[in-house]
Amino acid sequence: MESRNSLTQLLETLDGSNDGKTIHLQDIVETFRSRGFGPLITLPALLALLPTGGVPGVPTLCAVSIVLMAVQQLFGRQSPWLPRKLRERGISHDKLHRTVKRVRPWTQRIDKLLAQRLEILLQPAARRLIAVLVIALALAMIPLELLPFAAAMPALTITVIGLGMTTEDGLLLLIGVLMAVGLAVSAFWLL
Repeated sequence: MESRNSLTQLLETLDGSNDGKTIHLQDIVETFRSRGFGPLITLPALLALLPTGGVPGVPTLCAVSIVLMAVQQLFGRQSPWLPRKLRERGISHDKLHRTVKRVRPWTQRIDKLLAQRLEILLQPAARRLIAVLVIALALAMIPLELLPFAAAMPALTITVIGLGMTTEDGLLLLIGVLMAVGLAVSAFWLL
């Protein structure tokens, strides 16, 4: 397994790698390597979790995006593949630098809480099972969109799992899996 870099180190690597140029989404994916699935699953889940998730169509669009990333992980890709138009999207280095500077105190705090634990959940077979779970949660978001903010519960669970994938923290992944089990049990009791 490759040596683990903290979130702060990853952001600083990304910030220092393209001085003065545009940072493309593909650069971000390459910096995160196998962790790249985490941010690309977490961001749409956060969109569905926040008040933007109350806008009709947003949870479904987020769910489709999550499923597309999780399916790639299920089939064993080492890092996410993105369509050319998305790969070429980017932001200026100055804007990224300001953002990294602003979030650095937060990522340093997060890094203190996280560690590379329960490494069995970081193995390829476990990642594939987690991808199946993420797909099921994302698909559940689609019909839940009919009830205002009901898609927020699976979105929260996907967010926790995505953060666990990004930080390579098996304990955080386990918490996300337990949240998913809790959602399934709750749904069963309500039916």
